[in-house]
This record gives sequence, C-alpha cells and structure tokens, in this order.
Amino acid sequence: MSSKTITVKLIKSPISSTKKQKANVRGLGLRKIGSERTLENTPAVRGMIKEVIQMLEVK
Repeated sequence: MSSKTITVKLIKSPISSTKKQKANVRGLGLRKIGSERTLENTPAVRGMIKEVIQMLEVK
C-alpha cells in the first residue's frame, strides 16, 4: 500500500448524526457498518474524515 491512500472503515452508525455528517459518510463511499474504502490522500478527503472521525477507523 502506498502512502498516497487512506483506508477508512465505518465502525459506528451515522443514524443519530447531523445531515452534514451523514453526507460526509456517504461522500466517503461508506454505506453499512463494517464497510471499508481505500481513498486518495487529498486535503478534501482528509477534511471529510476529520468531520466524522468518531464514526471511523482509519488505517
């Protein structure tokens, strides 16, 4: 794995979160608890992760 990617895993449900947080989770491509995505390490992606870090596991 190169350092230009980040793997994120959804570990908590976004049900009780705000609309903006739910949109960030969907924007990261995460749908169900336990789903993982490997994304490019860009400032935009890191900003989205920062907004919902309490629901994610970052590798």
